[in-house]
Amino acid sequence: MFFPLWDPTFILLIPAFIFAIWAQAKVKSAFNKWSKVSTTSGITAAEMAKLILNSYGLSTIPVKEVPGELTDNYNPIKKELNLSETVFSSDSVAAVGVAAHEAGHAIQHNKGYLPLFVRNAIYPVANLGSMLAFPLFFLGLILGYNKFLIDLGIWLFIGFVAFTLITLPVEFDASKRAIKILTNSGYLNSMEIKGVKEVLTAAALTYVAAALSALINLLRLLILRNEAE
Repeated sequence: MFFPLWDPTFILLIPAFIFAIWAQAKVKSAFNKWSKVSTTSGITAAEMAKLILNSYGLSTIPVKEVPGELTDNYNPIKKELNLSETVFSSDSVAAVGVAAHEAGHAIQHNKGYLPLFVRNAIYPVANLGSMLAFPLFFLGLILGYNKFLIDLGIWLFIGFVAFTLITLPVEFDASKRAIKILTNSGYLNSMEIKGVKEVLTAAALTYVAAALSALINLLRLLILRNEAE
């Protein structure tokens, strides 16, 4: 009988761990590089976000400054677009790209983009799964193969895996919308658009890494479940 908190299946996580580190490094590198390059138009991230929202008839959505770094998000419940303090007033290529990406989420919400609504719907289960799945699963093993707890942990984690997978088209689509809008806006030149693509592509890799890690962890749970039977 293996000790449930340390087992050979941990080796499966090594590729995902390496990929996640690489993805984070790519994001940091791209953002640092293009955060030092100002847009030739001088438009700030907040101004760009408001411009995009207004052009899509979403002028009632406020653009707010929030504390932190890379804490940018669109809140579909409150219907507000939040930009981090390092992005809000910046006229850098990276900041404008991030703002356009978040505006892309607001447009998705307004147009009823199905993957976004699916992601929002399963978020409560996914949140529970991320917190409780492993404790319940391993508690089930420690208690002498309590099938109910083990299976409950697995099903909760499946909810989390589903969340990470549905997040991929949501994020890719928001970036695609952002790049198209910025390309057509005339506020950024071709080199600046290239920088936006670099930043948003790097950011997308972190979501791929999260989904890969979730899938591998689900595989681990299934392997451990079968070995413990």
